[in-house]
Amino acid sequence: MDKVRFDDVIHAPLRLRISGLLRPVDKLDFAVLRNALDVSDATLSKHLKTLIGAGYVVSDKASTSDRGDARRIMWLSLSPAGRDAFDAHVRALQEIAGAVTTDIWRSAD
Repeated sequence: MDKVRFDDVIHAPLRLRISGLLRPVDKLDFAVLRNALDVSDATLSKHLKTLIGAGYVVSDKASTSDRGDARRIMWLSLSPAGRDAFDAHVRALQEIAGAVTTDIWRSAD
């Protein structure tokens, strides 16, 4: 088996979950992501800062007519580099899981 390389930025459990939730959608609201992950604003912001710094996540603040105040919604999406990194990381995990499963079945024989 070739050496599997993890992406250290995405490998952290919460950042992997963030990437996994952003992967199938065009964009997601910060509050929706926070609620789906059941984390605080500060925790999510910290991990998003790392992903944004790596060029994996793009954020865009936009005002909305649905709100009566001046607050803006923060939209988040994976960048093309983020999608590529997430997909490669998942493939690496699948390769490892496949190798482990194969080894388990071989030792059972």
